[in-house]
Amino acid sequence: MGNGQWTMDNEQWAMDNGRWAMGSDGIRSLLVLLGVAGVALLLLVACGEKPLLYDVSFSNDLITPNADHVSDVLRIQYRLSRPAELSITFLDAAGKRYVFRDHEPRAPSAEEPYSVYFAGVVDGYTLEEDDLVGFAVTKRVLQDGVYTWVVEASDEAGHTEQVTGTLTVAAADTTLPELRNFTVSPPLFTPNRDGISDRARMNVYLTKADTTLTVYLRGADGTIYHVEPDAATTANEGEAGLYSFDYDAGVDMGAEPPPDGTYVVWAEARDAVGQHTVATTTLTIQQGGVPRAYIYLGEVEWSSTSIMLGETLFFTLTVENDSAVPIRTSGPPPGTVYDSDQNYATLGETIQSGVFRVGIHCEDALINYPWRWAVGDDTALTEDEEGHRYLPPFTRTVVRGGIRFVDVTGARNPQYCWAGLIHEDVEISQVNDRVDPVFLFIEVP
Repeated sequence: MGNGQWTMDNEQWAMDNGRWAMGSDGIRSLLVLLGVAGVALLLLVACGEKPLLYDVSFSNDLITPNADHVSDVLRIQYRLSRPAELSITFLDAAGKRYVFRDHEPRAPSAEEPYSVYFAGVVDGYTLEEDDLVGFAVTKRVLQDGVYTWVVEASDEAGHTEQVTGTLTVAAADTTLPELRNFTVSPPLFTPNRDGISDRARMNVYLTKADTTLTVYLRGADGTIYHVEPDAATTANEGEAGLYSFDYDAGVDMGAEPPPDGTYVVWAEARDAVGQHTVATTTLTIQQGGVPRAYIYLGEVEWSSTSIMLGETLFFTLTVENDSAVPIRTSGPPPGTVYDSDQNYATLGETIQSGVFRVGIHCEDALINYPWRWAVGDDTALTEDEEGHRYLPPFTRTVVRGGIRFVDVTGARNPQYCWAGLIHEDVEISQVNDRVDPVFLFIEVP
């Protein structure tokens, strides 16, 4: 009996234990189902609390963009729950769309909302009555009226959300800063101080006061080269009127000009409201560079330190073009012998702006460097299509000449004579002035 009782009790335990096991699996399954449902519910709640675009607001529903510092600007704020492209546009009563922000990428908002100031200015647009000849409008203020503003966000999945409202624009300063007759001449520019097409003149007429005007060159690689207005021939800064720019590409100050090539020249005007207009043309730079030429080693070979009246003082020196641009020169040719009472003008070789010449000066001379010679002969010089003669870049050439002293004038005898390298109407650099003086005595019978 006892053993039978044990068997029955054992089976009962087994049956009870089986029921417990079955109950445990059911509980586990139920918990899993409840967990999945809970996560889904949390996600639904979260999406319901934070849509893609939310907390959108305009700080005012009226703006008067006229630069009087009263209601000129409002603030737009918004939040994003995930990465998106953000657009802010305005629709007028006819449904025409004006763009302030256009599909700009934005990260999810941090602790603070996105915030941007709006001064009534949108991307450029045109009106039927516009006369926009020679310039374009890139930024323009909205015309007076009531607009529907639209703030729109689109995420990577293509989901788009919008928030809209209304904005009234009143008393707007809609007068454009027009850029009229923007010209550049000559269109081909050789900034190398040779006296030929060394400068470019840029003119533009600005129609609106309280406007900033900027002119610059933009290279193919995007490099910007600013151009300063010519103060002597231009309107006062910020005023309406004709603006003129005398452009030497910096060469006159010893700066290297922009590299040779064709550049787009931009004139940009921005008024106090924020409207922006542009005009463009082109300018080609060729043979640009800073000329650098020297009397080589600063040495002059003189034929004598004492001559009889009527005899000739000869000299020999070397000119070096130590630059990447050719240097222009003019006669008389090396080997020419002057009488002391002659000068370059009496030989028909008047001063030419930008020309380099070797000169000799003596203390009793009546004018500066009266005796002058080209910096090379036919074997050393090149010639352009117009007959201008040049010493090529990185070239040395020997120059010889003489002065026959036919009289003795002045109070000095002996007197110092010296050589110089003259850049006519430009400069005689210190290194090329009063080079290797000779103390010359002229014997008078």
